[in-house]
Amino acid sequence: MRISRRALAAAAVCFVLPLSACGSGSDGGGPADASGKVEGDITFQTWNLRANFKPYFEGVIADFEKEYPGIHVKWIDQPAEGYADKISADAAGGTLPDVVNVSPDLVAPLAKAGLALDLDKAAPTYGKEYLEGAWASHRIPGTTGTYAFPWYLNTGPLFYNKSLFEEAGLDPDQPPRTYGELFTDALELAKRTDGEVATLANVPTIEDFGRYGVPLMNDQGTAFAFDDDKGVELLTKYKELYDAKALDPQALTATPESSGKKFLTGAVAMNPGSALDLGNFKKQAPNLYRNIGITDQITSTGHVNMYVMGLMVNARSERTPAAVAFAHYVTDAEHQMSFAKQVAIFPSTAGSLDDPYFTEEDGTDETRVRIAAAKSLKNAVNYTPVLFSEQMKTALRNEVAKALQGRQSPKEALDNAVKACDTLLRQQG
Repeated sequence: MRISRRALAAAAVCFVLPLSACGSGSDGGGPADASGKVEGDITFQTWNLRANFKPYFEGVIADFEKEYPGIHVKWIDQPAEGYADKISADAAGGTLPDVVNVSPDLVAPLAKAGLALDLDKAAPTYGKEYLEGAWASHRIPGTTGTYAFPWYLNTGPLFYNKSLFEEAGLDPDQPPRTYGELFTDALELAKRTDGEVATLANVPTIEDFGRYGVPLMNDQGTAFAFDDDKGVELLTKYKELYDAKALDPQALTATPESSGKKFLTGAVAMNPGSALDLGNFKKQAPNLYRNIGITDQITSTGHVNMYVMGLMVNARSERTPAAVAFAHYVTDAEHQMSFAKQVAIFPSTAGSLDDPYFTEEDGTDETRVRIAAAKSLKNAVNYTPVLFSEQMKTALRNEVAKALQGRQSPKEALDNAVKACDTLLRQQG
């Protein structure tokens, strides 16, 4: 399958480990470091990758076994559906593979249960090989460790319709880059078009609060904090957009597909997307395609949002040196670069995004978007807290909707959202 920005976003699934698996942190078992001879049989589990990338992974495994003759890697690939439940069951039953493909939210409960190896302790020399934001993405608030090797990254540039900006008297070559600029331009565009053209088609998510500079959690990772003055300020601004029709009236129930259709028809001026979208524009809306602009995600922090996958080492593996060596091998610069040329993802290794593949234009739409995304990823941040579950996302969205509809104030909405998320957080154990 094609691994897109949206797919990575949708892949964030939270689960709660059974009490029988609970521990007190990364010291719950297994060797404390990765020193020792790299040998023995290990298991490697991926997440719905065999169907389209079987030759790639079989090649990587064969090369690793050739480099380390005393090792045999058994590759297991699990379907996307029920992946979190499968990890939970393995964790509870003591059958967790040695190396596991995880997203940050999946590694969090494993780390809390003492099942994820702390790489800062076990293999501290590797951290410098990866982008700082990527290495930090598998840290858990309230702890001091890093619990997975960062693997592939993704992000999405923002498309905008230059003709709509120009018709509203805005500079088509100077799209908004900060939230302040966005709010000003969006209100002006709505005013000039009598509310016929909205700038955005989506309500603010937790990533928006992060990119706006709102503190999302306390330092201990025990409570959420996005209901502070800055968070209320952001939601208040979105309420102004909604009232002025600068935010699409159907944003409360929007999906990526419906937002894309709004952008395609010229009802919305800005929308995130991918190289595949450019191809669709070319076929379905040639006028839009001729006037398409590509810019970075809106951010007031100077850092865009990244989506990241990782490889976690089972802290209770009996073959820790081999497991760490293999996880590092799969995620090193050479192999990440090789994988990135097969699928629309980006390497998390330091320096890889300076490769000509990510910097030199060749006239194709795919390269145009790839270069824009790669440039922004160099100092990107995973804003979604690793402890922020799908249930929490729903709670936030519901309260945001009430605020936009005027059923409660932005402050009341965010206070209620934080209260609901804190309750869910305590239930995670």
